[in-house]
Amino acid sequence: MAKGTVFFCQSCGYESAKWMGQCPGCREWNTMIEEVAVTKSGRQAKGRTAMPLKNHNPVKLSEVKTADRERIHTGMDELDRVLGGGIVTGSLVLVGGDPGIGKSTILLQMCKNLCEQEKKVLYISGEESAQQIKIRGDRLGTFANDMELLCETNLALIEEVIRKELPQIVVIDSIQTMYREEVSSAPGSVSQVREATAVFMQMAKGLDISIFLVGHVTKEGVVAGPRVLEHMVDTVLYFEGDRYASYRVLRGVKNRFGSTNEIGVFEMREDGLKQVLNPSEFMLQGRPKGASGSVVACSMEGSRPILVEIQALVCQSSFGIPRRTSNGCDLNRVNLLMAVLEKRLGMHLSGCDAYVNVAGGLRMNEPAIDLGIVMALVSGFKEKPLSEQVIVFGEVGLSGEIRAVSMGGARIAEAAKLGYKTCILPKACIKNAQLPEGMECIGVETVYDAVKIL
Repeated sequence: MAKGTVFFCQSCGYESAKWMGQCPGCREWNTMIEEVAVTKSGRQAKGRTAMPLKNHNPVKLSEVKTADRERIHTGMDELDRVLGGGIVTGSLVLVGGDPGIGKSTILLQMCKNLCEQEKKVLYISGEESAQQIKIRGDRLGTFANDMELLCETNLALIEEVIRKELPQIVVIDSIQTMYREEVSSAPGSVSQVREATAVFMQMAKGLDISIFLVGHVTKEGVVAGPRVLEHMVDTVLYFEGDRYASYRVLRGVKNRFGSTNEIGVFEMREDGLKQVLNPSEFMLQGRPKGASGSVVACSMEGSRPILVEIQALVCQSSFGIPRRTSNGCDLNRVNLLMAVLEKRLGMHLSGCDAYVNVAGGLRMNEPAIDLGIVMALVSGFKEKPLSEQVIVFGEVGLSGEIRAVSMGGARIAEAAKLGYKTCILPKACIKNAQLPEGMECIGVETVYDAVKIL
């Protein structure tokens, strides 16, 4: 089979002999790119050696014996929370994020904590020299046990070192720099990324090694390379936040060993990332007093309630088409809630500019913050501030009704712990919730009932 060019889909990895505008596999447009194909003989002769299978015959599901997988604690509770309780032996984890967000820093801190637990750790870097990693390590502190370091990008050499050393934890920084000589395309291409991920996946499963892959993120906010990369790994973590701000949010997108709703909050400092064990208190720092358009709402991130400040600025538009902007929440949801206010309450918002912001930089998509957005919009429009001791949450329907949300008791308890005295919530949530002492809970059934409080 002679060498030629083939076309790969950057989203799903679909292979085609000719270019197509729409990928037949994932139905995405303009995702086909041209790369040099690999000969069959070269792939068979020099390709990776498959891990030996213990049993080639199919077995019945009822006969499969399972055992609880041992989890290795990273020494950071926030990272353990997102991973589902710790590192699972033999797992393949992908960590993505914008450049400079702190991906390498958090993984190096994890390696430092694992070395203190006398775990054998191998850090493989394809982007930085050993001196650069040493400088960052000295900034984080003293490593209790020597961590093995390898600066290499050749997959064949890396595979040989891992099989020889047999470490417990391996960090690959980054997957886009790894290459196999038999694949003709450049490092970071679809073929190279897919080949490298397959090699590390087989080593993780066959040798029971936990491997962390660092992935670059494109301007669209997804990991560079084919989406098949996310399908092959066990866990996908995204590092979010403004690189110029001090906070960072680690969010689980996929997790075969735990929940995908958990988040971890960190603060970037000179000596590395520090855990934020109480994100609600951290996000509400610097809240203005007596300002209109400022409301505290509660959102659930996994099993953790987080209090955030929602700010709204509503003013008359000077143009024919009013401008609507949102930061931290869905803009379409804001437009929908403004339409509910105009239709159900008769508020003339069609000629007003509206700017909605979730302070702190968190991205909130839970419907429970609907009532907070509504109260902030009305407060900003009427120039009537809400009391600083009030917290609100609830989902708003198209007919103006306030619908119940899950885990109302946990939200109320979190608000009481931070010193809030009044809670405006759906009336249906009061029935099953245990009300803390000193907390006044006001149940509302419609948007009109909630707005009357202002």
